[in-house]
Parts: sequence; structure tokens; C-alpha cells
Amino acid sequence: MTTPSARQIPDLPALVIGAGPAGLMAAEQLARCGLPVLLAEAKPSPARKFLMAGKSGLNLTKDESIEEFKENYGDATDWLTPILDRFGPKAVCAWAESLGQPVFTGSSGRVFPRSMKASPLLRNWLQNLGNLGVRLQTRWRWTGFQGKAFLFDTPEGRIAIHAQRCVLALGGNSWARLGSDGAWVPWLAAKGVSIAPFKPSNMGFQIDWSAKMTPFLGKPVKNIVLRTGHQESRGEVVISARGIEGGGLYPLSAALRDGAELTVDLFPAASVAEIAQRLARRPDGESTTNKLRKALRLQGARQAIFLEFAQPLPRSLDTLAARLKALPVALGPPRPIDEAISVAGGVCRDAVDSGLMLRNLPGVFVAGEMLDWDAPTGGYLLTACLATGLHAGRHAAAWSASEASGTDNHPSDD
Repeated sequence: MTTPSARQIPDLPALVIGAGPAGLMAAEQLARCGLPVLLAEAKPSPARKFLMAGKSGLNLTKDESIEEFKENYGDATDWLTPILDRFGPKAVCAWAESLGQPVFTGSSGRVFPRSMKASPLLRNWLQNLGNLGVRLQTRWRWTGFQGKAFLFDTPEGRIAIHAQRCVLALGGNSWARLGSDGAWVPWLAAKGVSIAPFKPSNMGFQIDWSAKMTPFLGKPVKNIVLRTGHQESRGEVVISARGIEGGGLYPLSAALRDGAELTVDLFPAASVAEIAQRLARRPDGESTTNKLRKALRLQGARQAIFLEFAQPLPRSLDTLAARLKALPVALGPPRPIDEAISVAGGVCRDAVDSGLMLRNLPGVFVAGEMLDWDAPTGGYLLTACLATGLHAGRHAAAWSASEASGTDNHPSDD
């Protein structure tokens, strides 16, 4: 059977593939530079992962100094520094408010739209993009290259686009049903682009619970501090049938994925000595579980997770108190990558120039989770996606003129 030939679209000024936050931001920058932009999205509607994230309250960024903020990107901090300096937490807040979405800062420093939803912001953003002339095509699935052209399967048939410049913003390899399926990896690898293997990030871990944990599946363990090495996270975790997950765990997930050990402080407001004193006030003949319940009000899911990992229970009250402050939690492997909120891995730093253009594919830029950086939840993920989208879009807009003059691609910071 002969493959039908693709309809050709020649000399398109600007193409963006992927309509998540990074792609939308790149499209906006290209359009603001006066370029006609085609934005191609494989799914029936744009920004599906963005909307899913907003269901529990859209965490846009974190209200902290830019230096503190950048420290959360680990090995990628120096790479991302000039990008985040241009579009960091303050810029994200100003951008959201420019789209009619006032923001507020929660007690943890996390910044949210007052509506707490992603949909009003996205709706206004898409309207702005339409006003700038961005043409959004949904159900256009990129299927690789045909020579130098970008090949798409669309409702109108196969289309080959010859673009003067292109920004790729296709996401990583988690939540495939929302669009991030990593299908692009072999196409770029075939062009000689170096790509680090994907690893799950901001994910849960498997634990084979004992039968005694069955009544507590789905229950949260609140008011705890989780620690690994020099890192700690205050929050909560959820006991699930598959293991453990939740916002308190995710900031430590990269270290845990790489082999660090987890301990949980069940009483972060009390010292070991204070806990031991409270336990000592109970009658000598009382069982340990009754001491824990009556002296410390340790019950429900908090008690269950302690009894799961603290066996055999220490006889010494000082040792028991120390274990309540640093309960070793034996984790299994990370949950599968498609369940992860985000990924580490992707297009390597040495594969792109300072403008995020692929060295092996002049005129092709990369943004968002396609790039090999890792960050915890809490606003760091979304801010970096927006910032790299803005950076790639601006450099892509400036690219053709710089290519003609043989200069590096460095648009003004203004």
C-alpha cells in the first residue's frame, strides 16, 4: 500500500509544536515580534496538562527571592539562571495579572490566581493569542521529519510544513493521555540530538503494605516533616493501595529516586526530650500503643504508618521518642513514569545553544519539559516552562536575521 503524499506548506514564517504553557508562551513572543504563527497541537484542545494541574489550585510560582528560587533546579541552576532572571516569580505574577487574573500568596509562599483555576487564565491567554494573529490547529499530530519539513497527521490528511523557524514544546514523557508521550525522542535522536533518558520526578513510591494498613488506604498523614539528607519538606502524604504519594513527598522525590533514604518526623513541633517526658507520665504497665494514643494522641493514619515501620517497638522511651521524630520509611521503586507529575531527562544542555536552538537543527528551538532539567512542584515547574518558552520564542523570532549576518542569536533583553 502506497503512503499518500503530504500536502506541502512552504516557507511558513513561524511554527510552534505543542500548545502547553511553554508552547503558548513561545507563540506569543513570536507573534509580538510581528511574525505569523501556526501553533500545532495533537490533542483536541490546548494545555490539557495545565488545566489538570489547575483542578487542585493552579500554583503559578513561589514568592521568594530569585536566588532562593533558582536553587531549586539543582544541576540545571546555572543553565536556567539567565532564563529565570528574565522571567522569574515576579514576572509570572505580573503576566497573570495582565491576563485579568489577580494573584495571592498562600501561607507556604506559593502563588495562585484568586480564582484558583487554570481555565479563566487560559481562556484569556488564548483570546490574546488570537488577537495577535496566532493560528491554533488542534488534532495536528507531529509525526517526524520529511527531509527538512515537519510532517503532520491532521484531520485534513498528511501535511508537510517547511518553516523558517520552529519551537518544539512537546512536553516530557509523563501523562501521555494529556499529550506528553515522548514520541519525539527517536526523531530528534536520529538527527544527532543528545537526549538524556527520562526519569520520573514529583512522583509517588511503591510500598507493599501489610494487611493492617488496609483500613487506612486513601487516608492522609498530616502535620509531618519529611527528610532526606539535608533536605526537608513540610506537608502531608497519602497512603494509597500502591504506596505513598502527596505534596509533602514530591520535593524530595528526585533525591529518593536516586537512592536517598526517607525519614518522617511525626511531631515536628516537639523535641525528642518533650515527647519522652509525655510518654513517661503514663502508667508503667500500659501498652506502648496506648501510651502513644493517650500521651501523644497518635492515632488513625499517623499511628498506622508509625506501627508499620517502627517494629519492633523500642522498650526505651527515649529511643521510642527518637523514632517518632525520625521514622525510617522503606520505599520501593518510584511509581511508573506515566504517573509522575513531571520528568527529569530530555534534550541535553550541550545539544542547544544559549538561545535554546538545537545545534544540529538550525532554526529549531526547544522549550519546556523537553529540556533536561528537574524541579519540584510548588511553582518551580510551571515558571520554568513559561520562562523557557519565552526565551526560545524570542530567540526564534530573532534567528533568521542573525543567521544571515553570521552572528550568534542574542535578542535584546528589553
